[in-house]
Amino acid sequence: MSDTILETEGLTKEFRGFVAVSDVALKVRRGSIHALIGPNGAGKTTCFNLLTNFLPPTRGKITYNGRDITRMKPAQVARLGLVRSFQISAVFPHITVLENVRVALQRQRGGSFDFWRNEALLRQYDDRAMQLLADVDLTEYAAELAGSLPYGRKRALEIATTLAMDPEMMLLDEPTAGMTHDDVDRVVALVKRVAVGRTVLLVEHNLKVVQGLCDRITVLARGQVLAEGDYASVSANPEVIAAYLGTDPGVSGAVAHV
Repeated sequence: MSDTILETEGLTKEFRGFVAVSDVALKVRRGSIHALIGPNGAGKTTCFNLLTNFLPPTRGKITYNGRDITRMKPAQVARLGLVRSFQISAVFPHITVLENVRVALQRQRGGSFDFWRNEALLRQYDDRAMQLLADVDLTEYAAELAGSLPYGRKRALEIATTLAMDPEMMLLDEPTAGMTHDDVDRVVALVKRVAVGRTVLLVEHNLKVVQGLCDRITVLARGQVLAEGDYASVSANPEVIAAYLGTDPGVSGAVAHV
């Protein structure tokens, strides 16, 4: 089995002449936590949408586990084990936390998500749902409506529903966006925990999160790969510093303080 689980070649997306992602070559090592970072407008979320086929590329190729997935539908990609979260909270607010996870677990039936099925049939998923809630420290919230959760807990619930899809690789879009310091620390610890035995690719703005969490970092700027490496090398790269801060490239180490 190859060490590379996800790879892109010449990945490009144009919108009516505007090039959002340009010729991106990305390799994600199996079992790693890999970050995709860059200033606002760098093309990070567009790149995520391409990788999971929520957007079709203008050109280029995406390979997952040695299989060309470039033209697959998003549901087909998810069934292969490549599952993503979203930048905007995506829980069902008017059902309980437990029921949110249970809906995701219905994927195991291989059919549609049946909200109207007999309650006794749906309860077959409860034990596994509670295990997943325990994994993300939400056991005590199981009976609460998802819409009533604090923001950081909603993000934890999204990770639980992503885990319910039994992914081999998780793509997390801004998992700590808008969080308090305590929530950030909790989610970082959570990502480390759920990454065991999996591969994680995440978009993240908080560079301190990236520093403490990620094995490898790819920096995008204006839709292109600007740099790649570990945190020490990327944070000292003059081009990365200039892209983030608009400063003189000679200002060493500035990114470390963003």
